[in-house]
Amino acid sequence: QVQLVESGGGLVQSGDSLTLACEFFGGAFYDYTMGWFRQAPGREREFVAAIRGSGGTPYYTDSVKGRFTISRDNAKNTVYLQMDSLKPEDTAVYYCNARNLLSDATLYTYWGQGTQVTVSS
Repeated sequence: QVQLVESGGGLVQSGDSLTLACEFFGGAFYDYTMGWFRQAPGREREFVAAIRGSGGTPYYTDSVKGRFTISRDNAKNTVYLQMDSLKPEDTAVYYCNARNLLSDATLYTYWGQGTQVTVSS
């Protein structure tokens, strides 16, 4: 059973930087596309960024392009989210996601427990 353990959240000021980490346990990390999602109070969970198992071009939601960077270290089974120029609207619980869509259309997806990021103005 895959488990995801996030770390790195906290309280920062507007303009600061923060790096989140998500360690992957219990599966073949390389097979999974890893992503970050976030959920602000009263809002639905939204996609932030994702990166395939082989690396390659990451994907970002428009509101974080140029400020956030997703990366992965397959030797450490860990995915990172470097967040720069943080804004109060980035305040949310950030969730790590692992996704593996097999050729027979079976989808495996797992979530971490979430880590709080609070950006004060």
